[in-house]
Amino acid sequence: ENAERFGITFTDEDGKKRHPLILHLSPSGAVERVLYALLEKAAAAGKAGTPPMLPVWLSPTQVRIVPISEDQLEYAKSLLPRLDGIRADLDDSNDTLGKKIRNAEKEWVPYIVVIGKKEIEGGTLNVRVRQTKEQTEMAVDALRHRIATETRGRPSRPLAEPAFLSERPIFRG
Repeated sequence: ENAERFGITFTDEDGKKRHPLILHLSPSGAVERVLYALLEKAAAAGKAGTPPMLPVWLSPTQVRIVPISEDQLEYAKSLLPRLDGIRADLDDSNDTLGKKIRNAEKEWVPYIVVIGKKEIEGGTLNVRVRQTKEQTEMAVDALRHRIATETRGRPSRPLAEPAFLSERPIFRG
């Protein structure tokens, strides 16, 4: 109602003028306070030896696909549509495998899928799970089911950035 009261509009993808949803309060206080509590909880987990992370449903990227080399890039690309409904992206950079994994960990990505020759031949995924620090093999459907279970009953939005990391802006400071 505030957007209508203040005459705030935007043009949607169909060219129609719409009023945005303005989120200015939550049951537990200000939205900023809730985000701060989530970050504070993640910091405490980090101090306790568990990797800090946001809940999977809230993570901007839920799955990062990391091909070992350019030889696995086409197969890695074919996984994106199979992970429809999950915020998955693909590190198509020329960085080393270690750097690709490190970058995903710095972004607190909950699931890192490493694709090599063995995974292509076996039809499985090598999945690094941030929360438990485990590395396991699973089928695409098993990963989809695991994430669906973790995010059941939570809001879901599509990936807000291009799926290919090479198409994203790079900020340097």
